[in-house]
Amino acid sequence: MTVDAKDLPLHVQRDHFDPPAAVSALRDQPGLERVTDALGQPAWLVTRYDEAREVLGDATRFSNERVPAVRIPGTDPAVFRAGNLLMNDPPEHTRLRRLLTGEFTVKRIRRLQPRISAFVDAQLDAMAQAGPPADLVTDFALPVPSLVICELLGVPYEDRDDFQTRAGKQIDLTLSLEERGRVAAESRAYMGELVDRAFAAPGDDMLGMLVREHGDDLTRNELIGIASLLLIAGHETTANMLALGTLALLRHPEQAALVRDDPTATAPAVEELMRYLSIVHASVPRVAIADTEVAGTPIAAGEMVLVSLAAADRDRALVEDPDQLDIGRAGAPHVAFGHGVHHCLGAPLARMEMATAFPALLQRFPTLATPVDLDSAPRGRPSPATSPP
Repeated sequence: MTVDAKDLPLHVQRDHFDPPAAVSALRDQPGLERVTDALGQPAWLVTRYDEAREVLGDATRFSNERVPAVRIPGTDPAVFRAGNLLMNDPPEHTRLRRLLTGEFTVKRIRRLQPRISAFVDAQLDAMAQAGPPADLVTDFALPVPSLVICELLGVPYEDRDDFQTRAGKQIDLTLSLEERGRVAAESRAYMGELVDRAFAAPGDDMLGMLVREHGDDLTRNELIGIASLLLIAGHETTANMLALGTLALLRHPEQAALVRDDPTATAPAVEELMRYLSIVHASVPRVAIADTEVAGTPIAAGEMVLVSLAAADRDRALVEDPDQLDIGRAGAPHVAFGHGVHHCLGAPLARMEMATAFPALLQRFPTLATPVDLDSAPRGRPSPATSPP
Protein backbone atom coordinates (compact mmCIF):
# COMPACT_ATOMS: atom_id res chain seq x y z
CA MET A 1 0.00 0.00 0.00
CA THR A 2 1.31 3.44 -0.97
CA VAL A 3 0.19 6.58 0.84
CA ASP A 4 0.10 9.79 -1.17
CA ALA A 5 2.06 12.55 0.56
CA LYS A 6 -0.86 14.96 0.33
CA ASP A 7 -2.99 12.53 2.36
CA LEU A 8 -0.58 12.64 5.30
CA PRO A 9 -0.99 15.15 8.15
CA LEU A 10 0.59 18.48 7.22
CA HIS A 11 3.37 18.26 9.80
CA VAL A 12 4.75 14.96 8.44
CA GLN A 13 4.69 15.87 4.76
CA ARG A 14 7.95 16.49 2.87
CA ASP A 15 8.90 17.83 -0.53
CA HIS A 16 11.95 15.63 -1.11
CA PHE A 17 14.33 16.82 1.66
CA ASP A 18 12.32 19.93 2.51
CA PRO A 19 9.25 20.68 4.60
CA PRO A 20 6.36 21.48 2.23
CA ALA A 21 5.93 25.12 1.21
CA ALA A 22 2.71 25.32 3.23
CA VAL A 23 4.55 24.46 6.45
CA SER A 24 7.47 26.78 5.73
CA ALA A 25 5.02 29.61 5.06
CA LEU A 26 3.57 29.22 8.55
CA ARG A 27 6.82 30.48 10.07
CA ASP A 28 6.17 33.89 8.52
CA GLN A 29 2.64 34.11 9.87
CA PRO A 30 1.76 35.24 13.40
CA GLY A 31 0.63 32.74 16.00
CA LEU A 32 0.23 28.99 15.68
CA GLU A 33 -1.64 26.90 13.12
CA ARG A 34 -4.50 24.54 13.94
CA VAL A 35 -3.91 21.08 12.42
CA THR A 36 -4.90 17.46 12.96
CA ASP A 37 -2.50 14.70 13.95
CA ALA A 38 -2.14 11.26 12.40
CA LEU A 39 -5.17 10.04 14.37
CA GLY A 40 -7.35 12.99 13.40
CA GLN A 41 -7.07 14.78 16.75
CA PRO A 42 -6.81 18.60 16.74
CA ALA A 43 -3.51 20.19 17.75
CA TRP A 44 -1.62 23.48 17.58
CA LEU A 45 1.42 23.33 15.29
CA VAL A 46 4.66 25.12 16.23
CA THR A 47 6.96 25.85 13.27
CA ARG A 48 9.45 28.49 14.53
CA TYR A 49 12.74 27.64 16.22
CA ASP A 50 12.41 29.83 19.32
CA GLU A 51 8.90 28.61 20.08
CA ALA A 52 9.93 25.01 19.41
CA ARG A 53 12.56 25.30 22.14
CA GLU A 54 10.03 27.03 24.40
CA VAL A 55 7.51 24.19 24.15
CA LEU A 56 10.03 21.34 24.17
CA GLY A 57 11.96 22.84 27.06
CA ASP A 58 9.09 23.48 29.47
CA ALA A 59 7.79 20.29 31.07
CA THR A 60 5.96 22.38 33.69
CA ARG A 61 3.59 23.77 31.04
CA PHE A 62 3.48 20.97 28.49
CA SER A 63 3.02 17.31 29.39
CA ASN A 64 4.00 14.15 27.52
CA GLU A 65 2.21 11.99 30.06
CA ARG A 66 -1.23 13.53 29.56
CA VAL A 67 -1.39 12.83 25.82
CA PRO A 68 -4.31 10.43 25.27
CA ALA A 69 -2.98 6.92 24.81
CA VAL A 70 -3.41 5.41 21.35
CA ARG A 71 -5.94 2.64 21.65
CA ILE A 72 -4.34 -0.19 19.73
CA PRO A 73 -6.65 -3.22 19.76
CA GLY A 74 -5.36 -6.01 21.97
CA THR A 75 -2.93 -3.84 23.94
CA ASP A 76 -2.96 -2.24 27.39
CA PRO A 77 -1.96 1.46 27.16
CA ALA A 78 -0.79 1.49 30.77
CA VAL A 79 1.60 -1.38 30.13
CA PHE A 80 2.94 0.32 27.00
CA ARG A 81 3.70 3.51 28.96
CA ALA A 82 5.87 1.72 31.52
CA GLY A 83 9.53 2.53 30.96
CA ASN A 84 8.81 4.71 27.92
CA LEU A 85 10.64 7.98 28.61
CA LEU A 86 8.70 9.78 25.88
CA MET A 87 5.39 9.05 27.61
CA ASN A 88 6.39 10.14 31.11
CA ASP A 89 6.82 13.50 32.84
CA PRO A 90 9.06 14.43 35.78
CA PRO A 91 9.48 13.14 38.41
CA GLU A 92 8.89 9.66 36.92
CA HIS A 93 10.76 10.62 33.76
CA THR A 94 13.63 11.99 35.87
CA ARG A 95 13.89 8.72 37.80
CA LEU A 96 14.02 6.58 34.65
CA ARG A 97 16.42 8.85 32.80
CA ARG A 98 18.81 9.00 35.74
CA LEU A 99 19.03 5.20 35.74
CA LEU A 100 19.79 5.15 32.01
CA THR A 101 22.09 8.15 31.64
CA GLY A 102 25.18 6.23 32.70
CA GLU A 103 24.73 3.80 29.81
CA PHE A 104 24.74 6.61 27.25
CA THR A 105 27.65 8.75 28.33
CA VAL A 106 30.17 9.54 25.60
CA LYS A 107 32.74 7.46 27.50
CA ARG A 108 30.58 4.34 27.53
CA ILE A 109 29.44 4.79 23.93
CA ARG A 110 33.09 4.99 22.85
CA ARG A 111 33.46 1.40 24.00
CA LEU A 112 31.16 0.46 21.12
CA GLN A 113 33.34 2.19 18.52
CA PRO A 114 35.33 -0.93 17.51
CA ARG A 115 32.13 -2.92 17.07
CA ILE A 116 30.46 -0.15 15.07
CA SER A 117 33.50 0.05 12.79
CA ALA A 118 33.43 -3.73 12.36
CA PHE A 119 29.73 -3.72 11.43
CA VAL A 120 30.28 -0.90 8.92
CA ASP A 121 33.29 -2.63 7.33
CA ALA A 122 31.44 -5.94 7.08
CA GLN A 123 28.53 -4.34 5.20
CA LEU A 124 30.90 -2.48 2.89
CA ASP A 125 32.79 -5.71 2.19
CA ALA A 126 29.53 -7.44 1.29
CA MET A 127 28.53 -4.58 -1.03
CA ALA A 128 31.91 -4.66 -2.77
CA GLN A 129 31.74 -8.43 -3.20
CA ALA A 130 28.21 -8.29 -4.64
CA GLY A 131 29.13 -5.49 -7.05
CA PRO A 132 26.90 -2.76 -8.42
CA PRO A 133 24.14 -1.83 -8.32
CA ALA A 134 23.50 -1.82 -4.59
CA ASP A 135 20.42 -0.85 -2.63
CA LEU A 136 21.95 1.44 -0.02
CA VAL A 137 18.95 1.09 2.31
CA THR A 138 18.86 -2.70 2.33
CA ASP A 139 22.61 -3.30 2.12
CA PHE A 140 23.93 -0.60 4.44
CA ALA A 141 21.61 1.90 6.08
CA LEU A 142 19.32 -0.64 7.74
CA PRO A 143 21.80 -3.36 8.75
CA VAL A 144 24.36 -1.13 10.48
CA PRO A 145 22.10 0.42 13.17
CA SER A 146 20.24 -2.88 13.47
CA LEU A 147 23.47 -4.67 14.36
CA VAL A 148 24.47 -1.90 16.76
CA ILE A 149 21.17 -1.92 18.65
CA CYS A 150 21.24 -5.73 18.77
CA GLU A 151 24.74 -5.52 20.27
CA LEU A 152 23.52 -2.94 22.78
CA LEU A 153 20.49 -4.97 23.89
CA GLY A 154 22.05 -8.43 23.65
CA VAL A 155 19.84 -9.64 20.81
CA PRO A 156 21.19 -12.92 19.35
CA TYR A 157 22.46 -12.46 15.80
CA GLU A 158 20.10 -15.11 14.44
CA ASP A 159 17.11 -13.04 15.66
CA ARG A 160 18.27 -9.86 13.88
CA ASP A 161 16.09 -10.12 10.76
CA ASP A 162 12.86 -10.62 12.70
CA PHE A 163 13.91 -7.90 15.12
CA GLN A 164 14.46 -5.46 12.24
CA THR A 165 11.22 -6.35 10.47
CA ARG A 166 9.11 -5.79 13.58
CA ALA A 167 10.80 -2.44 14.20
CA GLY A 168 9.90 -1.22 10.73
CA LYS A 169 6.28 -2.33 10.91
CA GLN A 170 5.62 -0.57 14.22
CA ILE A 171 6.12 2.85 12.62
CA ASP A 172 4.66 2.02 9.19
CA LEU A 173 1.66 4.34 8.82
CA THR A 174 0.42 2.35 5.83
CA LEU A 175 -0.50 -0.50 8.19
CA SER A 176 -3.72 -0.58 10.17
CA LEU A 177 -3.73 0.05 13.91
CA GLU A 178 -4.71 -3.58 14.38
CA GLU A 179 -1.67 -4.81 12.45
CA ARG A 180 0.69 -2.41 14.17
CA GLY A 181 -0.79 -3.44 17.52
CA ARG A 182 -0.20 -7.10 16.73
CA VAL A 183 3.42 -6.42 15.79
CA ALA A 184 3.94 -4.24 18.87
CA ALA A 185 2.62 -7.05 21.06
CA GLU A 186 4.97 -9.53 19.36
CA SER A 187 7.88 -7.16 19.88
CA ARG A 188 7.06 -6.70 23.56
CA ALA A 189 6.79 -10.45 24.04
CA TYR A 190 10.25 -10.87 22.51
CA MET A 191 11.64 -8.04 24.64
CA GLY A 192 10.14 -9.78 27.65
CA GLU A 193 12.18 -12.87 26.80
CA LEU A 194 15.36 -10.78 26.62
CA VAL A 195 14.58 -9.13 29.96
CA ASP A 196 13.87 -12.48 31.60
CA ARG A 197 17.22 -13.80 30.33
CA ALA A 198 18.92 -10.70 31.72
CA PHE A 199 17.35 -11.23 35.15
CA ALA A 200 18.36 -14.90 35.10
CA ALA A 201 21.94 -14.33 33.89
CA PRO A 202 22.92 -10.67 33.38
CA GLY A 203 25.37 -10.31 30.49
CA ASP A 204 27.60 -7.44 29.41
CA ASP A 205 24.93 -5.80 27.26
CA MET A 206 22.89 -2.83 28.42
CA LEU A 207 19.97 -4.89 29.78
CA GLY A 208 22.41 -6.99 31.79
CA MET A 209 24.08 -3.89 33.22
CA LEU A 210 20.71 -2.36 34.11
CA VAL A 211 19.68 -5.54 35.92
CA ARG A 212 22.98 -5.72 37.83
CA GLU A 213 23.10 -2.05 38.78
CA HIS A 214 19.39 -1.13 39.05
CA GLY A 215 17.51 -4.42 39.18
CA ASP A 216 15.78 -3.42 42.41
CA ASP A 217 14.68 -0.06 40.99
CA LEU A 218 13.16 -1.16 37.69
CA THR A 219 10.19 -3.44 37.13
CA ARG A 220 10.06 -6.05 34.40
CA ASN A 221 7.55 -3.94 32.43
CA GLU A 222 9.78 -0.88 32.75
CA LEU A 223 12.78 -2.76 31.37
CA ILE A 224 10.66 -4.04 28.49
CA GLY A 225 9.48 -0.49 27.80
CA ILE A 226 13.04 0.84 27.86
CA ALA A 227 14.23 -1.85 25.45
CA SER A 228 11.24 -1.29 23.14
CA LEU A 229 11.85 2.46 23.00
CA LEU A 230 15.54 1.99 22.27
CA LEU A 231 14.69 -0.40 19.46
CA ILE A 232 12.58 2.19 17.62
CA ALA A 233 14.49 5.33 18.59
CA GLY A 234 17.92 3.80 18.09
CA HIS A 235 17.28 1.88 14.91
CA GLU A 236 14.85 3.40 12.42
CA THR A 237 15.95 7.01 12.88
CA THR A 238 19.64 6.25 12.39
CA ALA A 239 18.89 4.03 9.39
CA ASN A 240 16.98 6.87 7.75
CA MET A 241 19.80 9.31 8.51
CA LEU A 242 22.38 7.01 6.91
CA ALA A 243 20.29 6.57 3.75
CA LEU A 244 19.01 10.10 3.28
CA GLY A 245 22.21 11.68 4.60
CA THR A 246 24.20 9.84 1.94
CA LEU A 247 21.74 10.94 -0.72
CA ALA A 248 21.99 14.55 0.44
CA LEU A 249 25.79 14.42 0.30
CA LEU A 250 25.74 12.90 -3.19
CA ARG A 251 23.65 15.88 -4.28
CA HIS A 252 26.55 18.08 -3.09
CA PRO A 253 29.69 16.31 -4.39
CA GLU A 254 32.10 18.90 -3.01
CA GLN A 255 30.70 18.38 0.48
CA ALA A 256 30.77 14.59 0.08
CA ALA A 257 34.45 14.90 -0.85
CA LEU A 258 35.15 16.83 2.35
CA VAL A 259 33.50 14.13 4.48
CA ARG A 260 35.47 11.50 2.57
CA ASP A 261 38.89 13.17 2.78
CA ASP A 262 38.93 15.47 5.82
CA PRO A 263 38.43 13.84 9.24
CA THR A 264 37.76 17.25 10.81
CA ALA A 265 34.74 17.71 8.52
CA THR A 266 32.87 14.66 9.80
CA ALA A 267 31.44 15.96 13.09
CA PRO A 268 30.18 19.27 11.61
CA ALA A 269 28.74 17.32 8.68
CA VAL A 270 26.74 15.07 11.01
CA GLU A 271 25.26 18.09 12.81
CA GLU A 272 24.41 19.89 9.58
CA LEU A 273 22.81 16.76 8.11
CA MET A 274 20.77 16.34 11.28
CA ARG A 275 19.57 19.95 11.02
CA TYR A 276 18.97 19.83 7.27
CA LEU A 277 17.08 16.52 7.24
CA SER A 278 15.43 16.49 10.70
CA ILE A 279 14.51 12.85 10.14
CA VAL A 280 11.91 12.86 12.93
CA HIS A 281 9.21 15.07 11.45
CA ALA A 282 7.66 16.27 14.67
CA SER A 283 7.94 15.97 18.41
CA VAL A 284 5.90 13.60 20.50
CA PRO A 285 2.68 15.55 21.16
CA ARG A 286 2.46 17.65 24.31
CA VAL A 287 -0.68 18.59 26.21
CA ALA A 288 -1.03 21.97 27.90
CA ILE A 289 -1.20 21.43 31.67
CA ALA A 290 -3.00 24.73 32.27
CA ASP A 291 -4.22 27.64 30.16
CA THR A 292 -1.17 29.20 28.53
CA GLU A 293 0.04 31.06 25.46
CA VAL A 294 2.64 30.49 22.74
CA ALA A 295 3.46 33.07 20.05
CA GLY A 296 0.45 35.10 21.13
CA THR A 297 -1.91 32.14 20.59
CA PRO A 298 -4.02 31.19 23.63
CA ILE A 299 -3.82 27.46 24.37
CA ALA A 300 -6.39 26.00 26.71
CA ALA A 301 -5.58 23.37 29.31
CA GLY A 302 -5.87 19.94 27.74
CA GLU A 303 -5.20 21.10 24.19
CA MET A 304 -2.48 19.32 22.25
CA VAL A 305 0.65 20.95 20.80
CA LEU A 306 2.90 19.55 18.06
CA VAL A 307 6.35 20.88 17.18
CA SER A 308 7.47 20.57 13.56
CA LEU A 309 11.15 19.78 14.08
CA ALA A 310 11.80 19.96 10.34
CA ALA A 311 10.30 23.44 10.06
CA ALA A 312 12.04 24.72 13.19
CA ASP A 313 15.42 23.53 11.94
CA ARG A 314 14.88 25.45 8.69
CA ASP A 315 14.12 28.72 10.51
CA ARG A 316 16.21 31.76 9.52
CA ALA A 317 16.40 32.56 13.24
CA LEU A 318 18.68 29.51 13.58
CA VAL A 319 20.99 29.80 10.56
CA GLU A 320 21.42 31.84 7.39
CA ASP A 321 20.23 30.17 4.18
CA PRO A 322 18.53 27.38 6.16
CA ASP A 323 17.34 25.52 3.05
CA GLN A 324 20.94 25.00 1.91
CA LEU A 325 23.08 22.10 3.08
CA ASP A 326 26.41 23.54 4.24
CA ILE A 327 28.64 21.25 6.28
CA GLY A 328 31.13 24.06 6.64
CA ARG A 329 28.87 26.21 8.78
CA ALA A 330 29.38 26.41 12.52
CA GLY A 331 27.32 23.73 14.25
CA ALA A 332 23.84 25.10 14.92
CA PRO A 333 21.95 24.05 18.08
CA HIS A 334 19.28 22.22 16.08
CA VAL A 335 16.26 20.47 17.58
CA ALA A 336 16.52 17.31 15.47
CA PHE A 337 17.35 15.39 18.68
CA GLY A 338 14.67 17.32 20.58
CA HIS A 339 15.32 19.74 23.43
CA GLY A 340 14.87 19.91 27.18
CA VAL A 341 14.34 16.94 29.47
CA HIS A 342 13.31 14.75 26.52
CA HIS A 343 16.42 15.48 24.45
CA CYS A 344 17.38 12.20 22.77
CA LEU A 345 19.24 10.02 25.26
CA GLY A 346 20.89 8.06 22.46
CA ALA A 347 22.23 11.10 20.60
CA PRO A 348 25.91 10.21 21.35
CA LEU A 349 25.37 6.74 19.88
CA ALA A 350 23.62 8.05 16.76
CA ARG A 351 26.37 10.61 16.21
CA MET A 352 29.06 7.94 16.53
CA GLU A 353 27.31 5.64 14.04
CA MET A 354 27.01 8.43 11.47
CA ALA A 355 30.53 9.73 12.04
CA THR A 356 31.82 6.19 11.43
CA ALA A 357 29.57 5.21 8.53
CA PHE A 358 29.56 8.28 6.24
CA PRO A 359 33.33 8.62 5.69
CA ALA A 360 33.83 4.84 5.52
CA LEU A 361 31.17 4.51 2.81
CA LEU A 362 32.52 7.39 0.74
CA GLN A 363 36.13 6.22 1.08
CA ARG A 364 35.30 2.66 0.02
CA PHE A 365 33.18 3.81 -2.92
CA PRO A 366 34.50 7.23 -4.01
CA THR A 367 32.42 7.13 -7.22
CA LEU A 368 29.18 6.33 -5.40
CA ALA A 369 26.23 7.77 -7.32
CA THR A 370 22.49 7.42 -7.77
CA PRO A 371 21.16 5.96 -11.03
CA VAL A 372 18.60 8.76 -11.47
CA ASP A 373 18.45 12.39 -10.52
CA LEU A 374 16.58 13.05 -7.28
CA ASP A 375 14.16 15.42 -9.01
CA SER A 376 12.93 12.58 -11.21
CA ALA A 377 12.69 10.05 -8.38
CA PRO A 378 9.36 9.29 -6.65
CA ARG A 379 8.74 11.80 -3.89
CA GLY A 380 9.52 10.50 -0.44
CA ARG A 381 11.41 7.44 -1.70
CA PRO A 382 15.17 7.65 -2.25
CA SER A 383 16.59 5.79 -5.20
CA PRO A 384 18.98 2.90 -4.61
CA ALA A 385 22.63 3.83 -4.94
CA THR A 386 25.01 2.42 -7.49
CA SER A 387 28.35 1.68 -5.85
CA PRO A 388 31.13 0.93 -8.33
CA PRO A 389 33.96 -0.99 -6.63
